[in-house]
Amino acid sequence: MTTHTAGSGPTTETAPALPHVPATPAARTVRGTCPSPFGELLLTGVKTGDGCALTSLSLPGRPAAPAVPEPDRAEEAFTQARRELDAYFAGRLTRFSLPLAPAGTPFQLRVWQALEDVPYGTTTSYGELAARLGLSRAETRAVGRALGANPLLLVRPCHRVIGADGSLRGYAGGVERKAWLLTHEGALPPALA
Repeated sequence: MTTHTAGSGPTTETAPALPHVPATPAARTVRGTCPSPFGELLLTGVKTGDGCALTSLSLPGRPAAPAVPEPDRAEEAFTQARRELDAYFAGRLTRFSLPLAPAGTPFQLRVWQALEDVPYGTTTSYGELAARLGLSRAETRAVGRALGANPLLLVRPCHRVIGADGSLRGYAGGVERKAWLLTHEGALPPALA
């Protein structure tokens, strides 16, 4: 795999691979918010005792943000998520450790899981990601579609996947936010963002 780096990013906090929490039919869906440099992020999750497992993290203006009824706001359930997101945006966290419960097809889940192997401060291409998954070159577009459906932006870092020519192709939060995130992580020089 070829990765592109532009210096070393912060490494003061890292965490093990993200735990996956299977959602149960009776699980209560809740939502909360978190401030960010992009505006208020929408956090959606399923209750797990005193916390929750994230099912979605949406950026402002993302058309596919899940609808959750207003009575199901549970800001207290997202304390860990807000703490980790704050540390990420402050440059102190390079890998999330939040419990996750995303809904997707087996193929999508496999692609999203593979994103965790793309280190902070690096990028990979769609083709390289497909090859790492043992997929043929013809299946690269399917990888791109799975990345476009990623419900856990930032946490599952699909922003680190770029075109083979180094171009910043599609991102559900907008290409300008993709450039900001890659610059923040040190994968893009500030002048190119």
